[in-house]
Amino acid sequence: MSGRAAATANLTGVWNGLFSYPTAEEPGHFVATLLEAGPFLTGSTHEEGRYYSGETGTLIAAIDGEREGMTVYFDKTYDGSGGWNHLVRYQGVISDDWLEIEGRWQIPGEWSGRFLMIRSNSPALANARERFVRV
Repeated sequence: MSGRAAATANLTGVWNGLFSYPTAEEPGHFVATLLEAGPFLTGSTHEEGRYYSGETGTLIAAIDGEREGMTVYFDKTYDGSGGWNHLVRYQGVISDDWLEIEGRWQIPGEWSGRFLMIRSNSPALANARERFVRV
């Protein structure tokens, strides 16, 4: 493990995330705060989204999950803001430098798509949105 990877071999921190939809909609984005203790992950997310009423506002969700080696599993459960209270399942792989997590999300039985999370202090953050949309 490189010196940089060894220094960041924990997921605790602020992450900027992008997610694609299974439709032609533009990718969404969120900010996640993760806390890793042993194999367990907790935290929260916030994102701008559309409420059931049609208005836009901030959607808040809790994160609960775990890490097994370089694989991350977590559930994101919305708190009811704007009428959203569903669960979204995430499974991703941590990059070798511990600066990105990339994988798939799913709302069981409904939708699924890709996601990418990048540490807020990563030099790759500036180019991430363009790279993610092109794939």
